[in-house]
Amino acid sequence: MTTSFRQLHQPTGRLLDSNKQHFLFFGGTAYLGLTTDKEYTRLYKEGIDRYGLNNGTSRSNNVQQGIYGEVEDYLASRFGFTAAAIFSSGYLAAQAAVQALSADQHAFFAPNCHPALWPSLHQPYVHESFEQWITDTVQEINESEKRNFVLVSNSLDNLTPEMYNFSILKNIRKDKNVTLILDDSHGIGVLYRNAIGTQPNLLELDNIELVVVASLAKGMGTDAGVVLGSAETVQRIQMNPIFRGGSPPSPAGMHALRHGQAVYEKQFDRLHESIHRFHELLPAEMLRSIPDFPVFTSSDSLLYARLMAQNMVISSFPYPLATSPLLNRIVLSAVHEIDDLKKLAHYLQG
Repeated sequence: MTTSFRQLHQPTGRLLDSNKQHFLFFGGTAYLGLTTDKEYTRLYKEGIDRYGLNNGTSRSNNVQQGIYGEVEDYLASRFGFTAAAIFSSGYLAAQAAVQALSADQHAFFAPNCHPALWPSLHQPYVHESFEQWITDTVQEINESEKRNFVLVSNSLDNLTPEMYNFSILKNIRKDKNVTLILDDSHGIGVLYRNAIGTQPNLLELDNIELVVVASLAKGMGTDAGVVLGSAETVQRIQMNPIFRGGSPPSPAGMHALRHGQAVYEKQFDRLHESIHRFHELLPAEMLRSIPDFPVFTSSDSLLYARLMAQNMVISSFPYPLATSPLLNRIVLSAVHEIDDLKKLAHYLQG
């Protein structure tokens, strides 16, 4: 019987069940394991009791639940920004930011931008490496007669994985103004404790304004999206119809996010202990990885089948094209136990 995981009726946590078998799961994006954490679930249920299941009114309605503004202030302070705007998804947060900030500006889109960042249904034409793109972009900005620009990029490549280096932006002429929109869905709160997943010195360049968009459904375990930036910029984004006309996320999820700091701290510690231990269990050259990020990739096309035979499931799909070789990704989570990591390391080296 073929084992399939496409019709699951269970949480995608540490174990998956199929054909009456248990499989260790090393995939997904629930890096901090909040979606199956008992205390975080209790906070969510507490939020349901207080606010109800859902809030279908728009953020421009004259009747509002106070949890949304409270969470926006909380997230802005937590991640080091002046203001924040909450959306029902990371996709809508990204679309609202790109639409509001790039409509009347010269915009540059980095290679492999998430589709949520695309200004239309068609991917911006970029086929060079990130390093070449950002070098060429800085040169074009410096040589341009225009003064205002928008750069749009992921903060990191979570697939391969790769950390993007934006330090070259300091070479942009001081008479040029740049708005840098970064999608940090896979980095926020995951790489660094209570912080975004990119270089903090980006916030210190006077002529570059950093705007972060993110899905909170990944590491942060909450169905919502957020935009982080200056008060003036966030106000501009809040005037976009996506924010004003769209329903907000579940208030129960916002309640859990607002009051789940202690759970987050515990899970962050567990995740980074697992990352550290896994690095100790394997030769450094065996898998591709970046520091402090729980994703490891392999070019071994047989790895998925070999681990499946040992009741372990990883992510495996062609990348970057449908005709490309399989990209096999191992994703660690705070829910994994040390024995899980030892078993995985054993069969990776076997």
